[in-house]
This record gives sequence, C-alpha cells and structure tokens, in this order.
Amino acid sequence: MVFLLAFIGMTCWGIAPLFVKLGLKDVNPLMGLAVRTTFTLIVISSIMFINGSIYSLKNISSTALILLAVEAIFATLIGDLAYFAAIKRGAVSSVTIIMASSPLITIICSILFLDEQITFSRITGAVLVIIGIIIAI
Repeated sequence: MVFLLAFIGMTCWGIAPLFVKLGLKDVNPLMGLAVRTTFTLIVISSIMFINGSIYSLKNISSTALILLAVEAIFATLIGDLAYFAAIKRGAVSSVTIIMASSPLITIICSILFLDEQITFSRITGAVLVIIGIIIAI
C-alpha cells in the first residue's frame, strides 16, 4: 500500500507542474499560490467536516501547531512561492529536476538536527542525485 500511495503521489507531482505553468501564463505567482492554497483549504476542510476529523483539531498540542506552522512557512509559503515563480519564468523540466532534489537538503538536515546516521546508501543516493541534476540540466 505504501508503494501504491507513493506512486500516486509521484504521478500527481509529475503532472501538476504542467498545470501550474499553463495556469500562471497570465497570473502572478503569488496569486496563483493563493488560489491553489484556498482551493486546497476548502477541499481539505470539507473532507474533515464530512468524516468528523475536524473536531480532533482541538487535541493538537501547541508544539505540534508551532512545528506545522514553521513547516508551512518553509514549504508552502516560501518554497511553493519560489517554485511558482521559477515555473513561470523557466522550463518546467529544469525547475522540477531541481525541486525534486530536495532530499539532499533533507538528508543533511536530518543528520544535523535529528541525529540520523550517515550511511553508505544515503551518501551514494545523494551523489547519484547530484550527478543526475548535472546530467539533466
């Protein structure tokens, strides 16, 4: 099931940049991000009301709220805005290759801040990602 979900996510993330590029043709990146985020909020809120999970929001700790807010600032606000601006100005294929290399940053940060181990497979994977970016761009 994990691989199926990952495959669905990969497929959606692979298709989505095409719609972003076309959608931003006459729209500035900030407005595009606002439209996407608002639409997502409406859909997620509706699902949460329908399945009743909206009521569990009160059980989220303040620490979890702060951490999720910081993640939202990095990923949705800064990251997605930069992504939208890059897609609007550049080639979708080049932008998505660079964006897809984000695990390099995750590996470094997880080692520095989460005390995850440096392993041969992680180093090999990081090197292969870097080589792939160089070849593709």
